[in-house]
Amino acid sequence: MSSVLMIAQSAMQQNARVIGMDEKMRTELEAAAFRTLVDHLRKRTDVQNLDLMNLAGFCRNCLAKWYLAAAEERGVAMNLDEAKQTVYGMPYDEWKRKYQSEASSKQKGDASQQHQH
Repeated sequence: MSSVLMIAQSAMQQNARVIGMDEKMRTELEAAAFRTLVDHLRKRTDVQNLDLMNLAGFCRNCLAKWYLAAAEERGVAMNLDEAKQTVYGMPYDEWKRKYQSEASSKQKGDASQQHQH
């Protein structure tokens, strides 16, 4: 598990304990929030992955990799293409063809200073 995920998971577990939430409910809420985030990103095809990476430090591909890592940790057979399709809502190559635009010089410069997942 990535350090980002471990930190987030630890914070959410601690918060759940503080408000008296059981593990099942916490997991259901986290799953609902993840589904909402993925749905939002599917609708916002105008937002490029490079913009997400430059502004937030993660992108759709990062979500797909984290999803794949979670599947692998639980013994679920999955590959990266399947994980990306879960996040993008279509095969990754199709999404790129339909929605990905050429990165500007500024985007490329900003990206070179970001940590890549």
